[in-house]
This record gives sequence, structure tokens and C-alpha cells, in this order.
Amino acid sequence: MVIGGGIVGLAVANELASRGSRVTVLEKERVWGAHQTGHNSNVVHAGLYYKPGSLKARMSVAGNASMIAFARDHGVPVDVCGKLVVATAESELPRLHDLAARAEANGVPAKLISASEAREHEPEVSCVAALRVESTAIIDYSAVCTALVGLLSSHDLRLSSPALAIRPASSGGVEVATPQGVVKADALVNCAGLHSDRVARLAGLTPAARIVPFRGEYFELRRTSLVRGLIYPVPDPTLPFLGVHLTRMLDGSVHCGPNAVLALRREGYRWRDFSLTDVADVARFPGTWRLARKYARTGAEEVLRSLSRKRFAASLARLVPAVREDDLVRSEAGVRAQAMLPDGSLVDDFLIETAPRQVHVLNAPSPAATGSLEIAKHVADRLTSSLS
Repeated sequence: MVIGGGIVGLAVANELASRGSRVTVLEKERVWGAHQTGHNSNVVHAGLYYKPGSLKARMSVAGNASMIAFARDHGVPVDVCGKLVVATAESELPRLHDLAARAEANGVPAKLISASEAREHEPEVSCVAALRVESTAIIDYSAVCTALVGLLSSHDLRLSSPALAIRPASSGGVEVATPQGVVKADALVNCAGLHSDRVARLAGLTPAARIVPFRGEYFELRRTSLVRGLIYPVPDPTLPFLGVHLTRMLDGSVHCGPNAVLALRREGYRWRDFSLTDVADVARFPGTWRLARKYARTGAEEVLRSLSRKRFAASLARLVPAVREDDLVRSEAGVRAQAMLPDGSLVDDFLIETAPRQVHVLNAPSPAATGSLEIAKHVADRLTSSLS
């Protein structure tokens, strides 16, 4: 049984099915991929950002290839367009060179280029140097989910079926209570994303990390001619977020963002989306306050940018100076399920815990969609080990 019908859950279900298992998938929403999968920038990441040898690095690099191959095999739109990571000031050059070294260590095809060479790719960009990454792609992850659901059509797929309780079964497996009744299985995989820590606790685990939701807000660019492909800033290595960037989508629109602000609900896509339970969970967790003290200035800047279209436009104008405030049209936001430890540190890598007959995916933010087919293989291997 897989709890969670986003791209990771469906990929895990498909991998288990391919190994001969009969699979049940429980999804609490009325559609597949309703949250993180359906509210992201649809980028197939190359894998250059992540620590060499980490799960993120390995699964992003391998996932880039396997996701593009899956899309082509199943008629899912994909465009391997490449991207630019641009240094807008001399002070950013050391970090850009570090990023190039990390790309090489991870086996990512990337090349340092001059400002003039960068403008051959993006005529409107402003930079002193850039990193050209050839394997980055744009895809439709919701369409990937549709393809996975099609592959799983002979299995037990249940929408509007949240897990209300989990207990051991007398047969040695697990029983999950849903609004429609109790569902039994030999083993359980938790891919519940924004609610993965809660599902783990339902199953009897005490996960060290807590999910803290961060909302990422997006705009669309009216003058789409300003951007040909993908333009990213040099990221701050102390933060798990890549900074606001510009992304040309498959339909030709250009999305700008995301920023990162604390959401007031686990599925809080707007400031007015509020859950007392979710806010109380965050407030009671000691890591929240330690993180807030550490990043007080950064957090304040992100909130101000959330409330000010002018500030958001100014962040984008560092990359493409022609962008103006009136170019931006607000688009749908997303919410990132970020695992946090009690000391206030954000879990940097994918976090997967096991128990007898159980595997729990407890931290799978970006690049989880990119690496979902590889995460699925890893989870299936872990589940096999938990059964032995």
C-alpha cells in the first residue's frame, strides 16, 4: 500500500507493480498530484546543486535521464532546453565556479561561459559570467502522473481516501482505516508529502524531522519575448532554496519565482489560507524558533517580497533588467514540504526511514519530481529489505 498520490507515490507504486506486487494507492484528494506535483515549475533538474554522493545528487542526475526517457516513451511533452545560472556581480563568481566544480563532480554537463556568450542564449540577460547547463529540461509533471496512473490501471487506485488510522494487522501486515473502510496490505510506503510526518506518527514512528510548509509564490511575465529559456541566479549555499528565477514553460508562458515564505497552512497557497492546527504544530516545534533567529533578516526580506510586486520585479531585474513591475501577473503558488530538525536546521537531503514492513519518505522536496523514478527504485529496495 502506498499512501500519497503525487508523482513520488505513483512512481513508487509503479515500481512495486513492475516487480510483481499488487498495489493499492490511497490519495486524500479528488485528483492525482494535487499539491507539490501540480504546483511547481515543471523543471527536470540536471543535478548540479547537490552535495556529491548525496541522494539528491545521485537521484537527480539519474532521474534527469530516466524522466526524459519516460516522457518520450509515454507521449509526455518534454523539452530539453538547457538553462543559464548567472553571476550578476563579481562577488558571485567564486560561488559560480564552486557550482561548476560541483556539476563536474556530479557528472552534469555544464560549461562556464562569458557574459557575451550568455547573451547569445538570452539576449536580455545581465551578468558578468554564467554556467550553461545543457541537460535541464521542461516537462508537464501532471501529465507524468496521468501516464503512471494509466500504467497502474489494473491496480487498486483510490482517490478521496485519506489514511485516518494505521495499525498492525493480525496477519503481520498493516491495516489502514479510511472513510470508506479498512484496507489491508502486507507492507506500507508513506509518500504523503506535506503530511508525511503525520502519517509516520499514525504508523507508530517518531520521526526526528517535522514538516514545515514554505509557500513559493509565482508570477507570469507579460512580455514573454524577454526570456527564451531558463535563467537562474547563483544560489545562496546556506539556504535550500534556489532564489527567484525565470522559466519558459512548454506553452510559451514565462513563470517567475518562487520566493519562500512560511505558509500558515500545510496546503496554504494564499496568505488567507490558515489552519490553527498547522500553525500550532509549527509554533510548538523548537526548530521553528531556532530557524527564525538564524534567518530573521532573510525571512523578513522574503515576506516583504511576497507583499510587494515592486520588490519581486526588482529581484528579477537583477537577472533581466528589462523586467518591470507592470510586466508581472500573479500566478498560482506552490507549497514546499520541507523537513526541519529540532535544532532548526533544514534537512538538506532526501530523508527516508524504515520500520518492519514500512518505508517512510519524510523529506522529498525539489528535485523529488525529477528523481521520482529513481526514488521509487530506492524505496522498493528498502521495502524489500524491511520484509526480509
